[in-house]
Amino acid sequence: MKRQANYLKGLRVLLAILFFIPILLFFIDFDSKLPDSFHSLLHLQIVPAILGLSFGILVFQVVLVVLFGRIYCSTICPTGVFQDIINRLFCIGKKKRNGRMRFKYSKPFNLFRYLLAGVTLLLAIVGFTELLVWLDPYSNFGRMATNLFRPVVVWGNNMIAAILMGMDNYTLHHVTLKTITAAGLIAGGLALLTFVVMTVLRGRFFCNTLCPVGAALSLISKYALFRISFNKSACNSCGNCERTCKAEAIDSKQMTVDTSRCVDCFNCTSSCAKGSLKYRFNPVFKKEKPAEAPLSTSSSNLSHEANSRRLFLATGATVAVTLPVVSALAKKTQTEADAKEEAGERWGPVTPPGSIGLERFKDKCTGCHICVVKCPTQVLRPAGLEYGLGYMLRPYVSYKSSYCNYECTICSDVCPNHAIMPLTVEQKKTTQVGIATFVIDRCIVYTEGTDCGACSEHCPTQAVHMIPYEGTLTIPKIEPELCIGCGGCESICPVNPLRAIRIKSNAAHQFVELPPEEEVKDVVIDDFGF
Repeated sequence: MKRQANYLKGLRVLLAILFFIPILLFFIDFDSKLPDSFHSLLHLQIVPAILGLSFGILVFQVVLVVLFGRIYCSTICPTGVFQDIINRLFCIGKKKRNGRMRFKYSKPFNLFRYLLAGVTLLLAIVGFTELLVWLDPYSNFGRMATNLFRPVVVWGNNMIAAILMGMDNYTLHHVTLKTITAAGLIAGGLALLTFVVMTVLRGRFFCNTLCPVGAALSLISKYALFRISFNKSACNSCGNCERTCKAEAIDSKQMTVDTSRCVDCFNCTSSCAKGSLKYRFNPVFKKEKPAEAPLSTSSSNLSHEANSRRLFLATGATVAVTLPVVSALAKKTQTEADAKEEAGERWGPVTPPGSIGLERFKDKCTGCHICVVKCPTQVLRPAGLEYGLGYMLRPYVSYKSSYCNYECTICSDVCPNHAIMPLTVEQKKTTQVGIATFVIDRCIVYTEGTDCGACSEHCPTQAVHMIPYEGTLTIPKIEPELCIGCGGCESICPVNPLRAIRIKSNAAHQFVELPPEEEVKDVVIDDFGF
């Protein structure tokens, strides 16, 4: 049985690696080396599958839980695997009793976790997804990978590239990230601190108390056909299984396993010297009667309760530390919003092509930031509070230093929530996310009397073209029926800080006609063409 237990744990670790490594690499791939087909792994995540109405994937996940328990939490969910990595790193160099074998059975917070999951679901149904944004495990991992891990990798690449260039080796090149925002950094940092604190003190506390996905799966996993159970006649009550259970679901005194919290990591079976714990076909109707509970409370239980108090205190302290940062961010974004209000340009966010409209995008997007990572022109950025709390962490199109590529559909291809619906190139060319607005008082043709025309030169639809102004000068004119809001004009405008031509967002996306193609004339060249 010991060999079987080690085999199961090894298989679980292998599957976790096969899911986690490609997902992590897909997020931190700053040079677009990985194929876009890797986004298929993101579609297996449960919250994106629900929001994207991927019924086939949802049925597959339910069948998986009914058969084997919460395998999803220990192999498919990147946040679950990431917590296991934190746990393993924390245990390096520690004795088993105080390190990896440090957990203790605790009663589940069923009322709180199911109430929280129910409230999250109800709010999401009525269109208020802010709570889901902060609790979805996949989206939290995406924000950590995008805003923390990816910049570190880019910094390492740039440092090595600088060293190699000093030796006339140009294998690597310097990379500039334009997508990092204060809101993204705060959200990623807060998620990382939360997972580190909770994992170190209470193992899978997030998964079994705060995570709505974990709460939903626990309702099914308690009836799983294959489950971990005790062979009571062989158990010597050593307690190894309980101390290695990071879900805190094993009560070695009563010889019971709370299958609603068990994530099938198989740490318990591999640590059991007697082989009294087995992962086997054991439907709920075959459940054995638990042994009687001990009458006294052990010192280890008291220690565990103190550990729980430390967890809540540490979590509270983490939130308290971030409040001044959030307050400063709010003040900064409010100042920027006030400046735009004074200029009469406090418009809503420009949402990505394929998002259909602002309200739908807010309801569907959970801010995983995979579209931000994969945008080749880095025109998508995570929002702070500049568009209100209801849009925080969702990506918006920022034309400060870039534009939306006329023929690019990558963001719609990789979005697992279908918050950005798949578009063909032809559909993308006619999707109007906003309309260019020209402010003549800022244009250098008007203010300085000099030629420009950069906006017209960078317009792919001929929506911006130059007309006679004064003397030999020409000035931009906009044809709204041709503009798709790509931002080519705004991004190239030399006027700062407020551009002379800006994109005003469409709350609901519109469609335009493709510009007429220029007639290509056949030219017959005689001799050498001179």
